[in-house]
Amino acid sequence: MLVSLIAALALGFGDGLPGKHPAAVGMSAKRLAAIDRVVGRGIRAGGFPGASVIVGRRGAAVFSKGYGRLGWAKDASRVDPDASIYDLASLTKVVGTTTAIMILYDEGRVSLDARVVDYLPAFTGGWKDSITIRQLLTHRSGLPASRDLWKLATNPQEARLGVIDATLQCRPGVCFEYSDLGMVLLGMVVETVSGEGLDRFLNKRVFEPLGMTSTFFRPVPELRPRIAPTDVSPPRGYPLRGEVADENAYALGGIAGHAGLFSTASDISVFAQMMLNGGEYNGVRIVSDSTIALFTRRTAGTRALGWDTAEDNGGGSGAYLSGRSYGHTGYTGTSLWIDPDRELFVVLFTNRVHAARARRPAKVISDVRADVADLAALSVTDDPQHVLAMPRSFRADKASGWNRPVRVQRSKSSKNRRGARRVTTKTSVKAPAKKPAAKPTATTSARPRG
Repeated sequence: MLVSLIAALALGFGDGLPGKHPAAVGMSAKRLAAIDRVVGRGIRAGGFPGASVIVGRRGAAVFSKGYGRLGWAKDASRVDPDASIYDLASLTKVVGTTTAIMILYDEGRVSLDARVVDYLPAFTGGWKDSITIRQLLTHRSGLPASRDLWKLATNPQEARLGVIDATLQCRPGVCFEYSDLGMVLLGMVVETVSGEGLDRFLNKRVFEPLGMTSTFFRPVPELRPRIAPTDVSPPRGYPLRGEVADENAYALGGIAGHAGLFSTASDISVFAQMMLNGGEYNGVRIVSDSTIALFTRRTAGTRALGWDTAEDNGGGSGAYLSGRSYGHTGYTGTSLWIDPDRELFVVLFTNRVHAARARRPAKVISDVRADVADLAALSVTDDPQHVLAMPRSFRADKASGWNRPVRVQRSKSSKNRRGARRVTTKTSVKAPAKKPAAKPTATTSARPRG
């Protein structure tokens, strides 16, 4: 199996980054091969039907592989990291909105400490007048996590007004609340300053220049066979495939600052390499290196500007990425982590929201994310004094809490030297193997799903 993996690694990976053997960039192919076991366990446990994984280092993809299928049906298409398209969910916040703000900041058209009301005059009243762009980026604006725009609005314009009219839950700068609404407002700032839609701005300034031809909002119907399905029974009343899963993003017309982008792992690997290169890829500069350094540096809690940063066993970043690592996750089962110290990135895409068969699919994807990030870091072997020891087992091997066994109490008698006494013990009994999965339910809350 390892021989076939090494052969595949040497062949290249389509339209994304050039492929190289791991040894060519100081990595271990044998250690990377453990990703097969980790992701495979997630699929067999019912956490997701398939996955795309790309690990890159020093300008090359050293591991690129699709696992399983786009859906649970036996005839569903096999996952291909170059071709399979996933709903990025909250990765939209960084790949899309934060990148757009970085570009406008570079050009002097947006100031981090300017008030949001200076760009969006309707966003006013009380404490709102003091909220800055920086506070939106660090989720310290005082805005709530979300609103049920999809219940309040009948068209995208009404949904936008619902964001503008949101009531603050605390004084700006005082509390942290991961807020979709703040990112929606940042997307609206991009549109106001640039004079064009967020989708058009990103396509013109980021995706087209980087050759990210499979990255967009609102994919055309012809691409549906390549797109991983998501929610089976959402409030919209029909299964979703090729429409953004987030109900508020859908209410906003499918183009929003917090969700709505679709992409392939291959395209996002190019984006990650651009970030590692300090804002440039293949001779095309997207943003300055100083701006990337500013936006990806931890500034408040674990948050950078738009981005999250790695912390031990937190946020799906695992335990081994370096201290300057940054990234983000998406509710649908997507994640991107970038380690500038190791010149390394990890892309993992799943559609864990698609009729997951595991009892706790959120725990499954959390553990698999962390394991894949760990394996990427552990596979760096070109510094003999700092090669990390491989653990005996990973989170996916233990599968703790994925499909928790039913615990029942049984009483039995036992004797000891002092005579007979009753001892109550707990015995683990596995759930029936053929127990039908719970019927998927509609999403009833619009809290942030990243």
